[in-house]
Amino acid sequence: MLVLVGLPGSGKSTVGRQLARRLDIPFVDSDHAIEQRLGCSIREYFERQGEERFRDIETEVLTQLVQQGQGVLSTGGGSVLREQNRDLLRQNGQVFYLHTSPQEVFRRLRHDRHRPLLQVADPLKRLQDLFALRDPLYRAAAHHVIESPRPSVGAMVQGVLQHLERSPESDPAPGASTTPTMAPPASPSH
Repeated sequence: MLVLVGLPGSGKSTVGRQLARRLDIPFVDSDHAIEQRLGCSIREYFERQGEERFRDIETEVLTQLVQQGQGVLSTGGGSVLREQNRDLLRQNGQVFYLHTSPQEVFRRLRHDRHRPLLQVADPLKRLQDLFALRDPLYRAAAHHVIESPRPSVGAMVQGVLQHLERSPESDPAPGASTTPTMAPPASPSH
């Protein structure tokens, strides 16, 4: 299983869909799977039940999805907050961190009203805070970091495919097992 992690708005779902299409394997978005289970939007659930309860549901859904063990999995931006989730993803898939700067994410999401963690007075500051907290966690979960100064979907898809070509033991085919490989640490671009 190929697993994509990164900030909200880093392109995980879009890149995941294109990767799955290029590799002819299934695509699953964990946020969509969570919403199907909840019967409402993540935003509504956050407002009613709070983040902690949401994270409990997220862990349960991630566990179910990785047990299926096939395809490309796009995770929610906060999926790495729990060590249990980081371990689960690393042990059951080839994890790619789509590294995107807070400024680039803000440029993409400045008009988005569907992301609960960004519904604050200063969304750029919130993204910078999220990045400071989560960047080390994304890196801890990831086998590979996909970086680009101004990442495009095509460039990120190509980056993942290049890592897969260089790591023959990471077969993304449905049901295939993977052997994790470590990427050298990459320095964040600002």
